[in-house]
Amino acid sequence: MKQRQEEAPKGSPAWMSTFSDLMNLLLCFFVLLFSMSTVDAEKFQEIVAAMQHNISFMPSGGSTIEKGILISSGASHLTELDNYYTNMGVNVENAEQEGEYEGNPFDKVEEEQREESENMAEDIGKELVSNGMANQVDVIVSTQYVTLNIKSGILFDSGIADLRPDAIDTISKIGDILKEYDGYTIEIIGHTDNVPINTPKFEDNIMLSMYRAHSVYSYLVEVKKFDATTIKSSGMGENAPIASNATAEGRSQNRRVEIRIYNKLSGI
Repeated sequence: MKQRQEEAPKGSPAWMSTFSDLMNLLLCFFVLLFSMSTVDAEKFQEIVAAMQHNISFMPSGGSTIEKGILISSGASHLTELDNYYTNMGVNVENAEQEGEYEGNPFDKVEEEQREESENMAEDIGKELVSNGMANQVDVIVSTQYVTLNIKSGILFDSGIADLRPDAIDTISKIGDILKEYDGYTIEIIGHTDNVPINTPKFEDNIMLSMYRAHSVYSYLVEVKKFDATTIKSSGMGENAPIASNATAEGRSQNRRVEIRIYNKLSGI
């Protein structure tokens, strides 16, 4: 009886699949080499370093309870930041060609950011003085933002997160001063000392600081009508002291509310 001939396996031979995979890998490898050949490695590292320096994230240990901005505007901020750095690179390159600028271009960017913050701080400081609040609010300048540092004792009673009646006037004046920056990214951060708290409403200092910051946030948004999409609140509790908690004076300095106003060049 004639033996039945075995059917040929369906599809391409196994070696052909392996060969096609190899060709694809080689193609990708040469495309990668070509793309890398057009990148200035030193400038790329400078861009990465600058981006890491100028984009900030919520510090560890913080919590947020805001109705306002979270991630929703991240794409637009990144687009603005990309456009800013692109234009900056073109301007600096032209300046270098014309002999007008020497040095690291990202130092120039940082200098412009700090100058912007200093101008904001000067204007805010003048308004605080004219309103008789220079001794109540400290103004601190950084590259990305201006911080208004308000001792929580001015705003809240011990262990309480609701604004004191006599603190409403203070927050109202601060709101009037900051109204010029409505639409800028504004972050309100609550801080406490390291004395433990455990009440029916606040189980720890993080919760207390969160609600205190949110009280300020609510007043600015609901009463002063700040744009809720560009303002947020958070609490750090005892995790970011500015003085030693070993003394009463140090603990008093650590109990505070910070209002950060990010400048337009920060990319935030």
